[in-house]
Amino acid sequence: MAIYLNTIKAIENYKRLINTKYFVDKSMIIEKINELINTTNNYLCVTRPRRFGKSSVADMLGSYYSKAVYSKEVFESLKISKADGYEEHLNKYNVINISFNTIPDKNKTYDDYIGFIQSGLVDDIKNMYPTLEIKNYFNISNMLSATNEKFIFIFDEWDYIFNNNLYVENQNDFLEFLRNMLKDQPYVALCYMTGVLPIKKYSSGSALNMFDEHTMLNDMIYGDYFGFTEEEVIDLCNRENVLSFSEISEWYNGYVNEQGVRMYNPRSVVKALQNKKCKSYWTNTGAMDEVLEYLKYNTLEIRDDVIEMVAGGEIDITIDEEFRAGQGTPKTKEEIYSAMIVLGFLSYYDGYLKIPNQELMKEFQKALRDESFGYVSEIIENSRKMLKATVSCDTKTVIEILHDIHNSEIPILKYSDENSLSCVLTLAYLSARDTYRVEREEKSGKGYVDFSFHPRRKNDIPFIVELKKDNSPEVAIKQIIEKEYAQKFRAEYKDKKVLAVGICYNSETKEHSCIIEEISPKAGSAK
Repeated sequence: MAIYLNTIKAIENYKRLINTKYFVDKSMIIEKINELINTTNNYLCVTRPRRFGKSSVADMLGSYYSKAVYSKEVFESLKISKADGYEEHLNKYNVINISFNTIPDKNKTYDDYIGFIQSGLVDDIKNMYPTLEIKNYFNISNMLSATNEKFIFIFDEWDYIFNNNLYVENQNDFLEFLRNMLKDQPYVALCYMTGVLPIKKYSSGSALNMFDEHTMLNDMIYGDYFGFTEEEVIDLCNRENVLSFSEISEWYNGYVNEQGVRMYNPRSVVKALQNKKCKSYWTNTGAMDEVLEYLKYNTLEIRDDVIEMVAGGEIDITIDEEFRAGQGTPKTKEEIYSAMIVLGFLSYYDGYLKIPNQELMKEFQKALRDESFGYVSEIIENSRKMLKATVSCDTKTVIEILHDIHNSEIPILKYSDENSLSCVLTLAYLSARDTYRVEREEKSGKGYVDFSFHPRRKNDIPFIVELKKDNSPEVAIKQIIEKEYAQKFRAEYKDKKVLAVGICYNSETKEHSCIIEEISPKAGSAK
């Protein structure tokens, strides 16, 4: 059975995908890729974070192009079947399909790794072209040239050894292996390559500089085909009717492609619909293990930015260069952020950087608890006390905790503006996010609530926090009542009591003050 050349693996994988309840038709990318075949633009590299559908598209292309299978019955029900030129390229090519993420158990060196791939290709060529005298050819490129046929190459996870820091001393050799097989070769009808990391650049270019790259930061053509669009997620929610779109959106919305289309991680959406519950699914694959490592390298430079993003803010920053395969450990703030964008940990659009969604937010909150963040981790450890003191109406403890945070050695928490006060509150109540849905600037009643805390457990107490600088907590409480901020809570929790929390900071005395009152569930006044 063939390992790489004209195998049936792609179509078997793609049939399984189509048979799932949550299949989303991305087949129209085929129409765009068909335009590249046998042109000078026939080298295409698409890089996206893990679980954004790269391998699914690779299997689809292998199923569509390979002459070793009959896939018309698979594609007849898909959108591509209605496109012009659909049958022109259907099952017309020899396809070499390699996933570079396979490390044989017994192969410990780079020579073992690349040797396994080379021997597999040679065996496949021998079997398909038995009249070729293999010993007469210097390398795989010579053998493919001798067939006088065209080939489509589909390489999945091309950057596996880079992304996993394998064979570091031989990574340039791997690039040369790809270059020798692909560059300026007349037998290449198309090469479609996917990975997480963009292609490594040398000082004067790249060994693979024939590729057009479409990355998380730079893709105006294929952006809709990797990840689920918001429209597709809405359709899935309506079709399955197990979770509302608003629930899915709260957890997983946040990525925006270069065309301005909102994108969702497919794994997270599908797992949520399967399990009828939203939680962290993508991050549980191990991808987030890298977040803390990146943050540790440059804690003092980026700590304040992370705090602000955890507080719901955006960072105005220009990211010109993308983190690439083989680049090594990112050292500057821009390099760290570039790596985190490429890997999907942060979202970057129109010059602003932010934490994409609730799923990623939880991981950053965990990261802040690490000792490498110094006093921040101590603040977060005390955040459980802050929540307990609030629901117990213990204003003395609330004031003490706020005073300690304000006196910390964290510049962003010095109250240079009202946003800094919000950052303090975010840290002070960080652990509350484990049991509450925390909303900042939520519309309710006749205005927008500074912070609203919606309990996830039925016995917990909902509460509203209004912040004031150089004013009094009484004014904050009055605003909560007069603007009917508890309106949404009454609709949500009916007769359950709601707490109004007024917190103020006096910039002259450098002191905090706090009032906590219970709001009557049926009236606008406080008890």
